Amino acid sequence: MALWDRIKESASGMQTQLVAKKNDLKSGAFRDASMAMCALVAAADGSIDPAERQRVAQLIATNEVLQNFDAADLQRRFDDNLNKLTADFAFGKVTVLQEIAKAKKKPAEARAVIQIGIVIGGADGDFDKAEQAIVREACFALDLPPHEFDL
Repeated sequence: MALWDRIKESASGMQTQLVAKKNDLKSGAFRDASMAMCALVAAADGSIDPAERQRVAQLIATNEVLQNFDAADLQRRFDDNLNKLTADFAFGKVTVLQEIAKAKKKPAEARAVIQIGIVIGGADGDFDKAEQAIVREACFALDLPPHEFDL
């Protein structure tokens, strides 16, 4: 199987798992950590262009699991996290990882946050090394073993 197909299959599988848990993923910590994860993956290479920002914003708006929350509120949280990352990536990353770590009290939510990162990272068919590395860092922030997610 080609790498492209494995990435698509993995992201699709993660999305299916997320939808199955949708009713359990309604906390503020999950919402905040998910938006932090989306921003971190979008800015994984240290920058974000307007097209990438728009693509991720569209994914957030249409993701079935995230429909538990107000779309405008999600967009605002995503933009706030992106602004922190674009102002000073190193400092912003520390702040955003702290936001992600809020979800570690509930293992199902923590895993779902990582799965969202993988779904966002793989959405363009290229879950690249920078995106994988940033999701791996988020695993550590959530006390989850990266190998559980093939990272």
